[in-house]
Amino acid sequence: MTRVKYILLPIFLILSAMSVAAQGTNVAFGTIRQDTSLPVEVTADNLSVDQATGTAIFTGNVVIGQGEMRLSAARVLVVYRADAEGIARLEATGGVTLVSGADAAESQRADYDIDSGTIVMTGNVLLAQGRNALSSDKMSVNLSDGTAQMSGRVKTTLQPGGSN
Repeated sequence: MTRVKYILLPIFLILSAMSVAAQGTNVAFGTIRQDTSLPVEVTADNLSVDQATGTAIFTGNVVIGQGEMRLSAARVLVVYRADAEGIARLEATGGVTLVSGADAAESQRADYDIDSGTIVMTGNVLLAQGRNALSSDKMSVNLSDGTAQMSGRVKTTLQPGGSN
């Protein structure tokens, strides 16, 4: 009977992974809840400001920090609120990496809506959580509760624990 369990377990895991790949999945992201009212610190090689449109473009080794969270990209467009009272959203492109706690995600693009506290990552999203990895077309991160939803051809690699 024990031998049957060892044979059926991999089949169950494969079928479970197939169902995850066909649908979306919810995952925890980061070890903290992010306070979106904290200051946003941006460093980059270059900055171009357009007063008429209320935008700023940071390019070259852009690193954005807010509390414990870090986002890096080749280019980040900052869109300010109409009343010039802070940042409305950030649009990061080019080798985007988002790190929160021990979790890290990579994608081609990330859009951070400051007011809603959400980051939407698109384009070959890869989420690494310890030894496990998930990939998808899109990942939406809710910073207020530290969760994420992955959708669009989700694939996961789960590492079995312990020795067999």
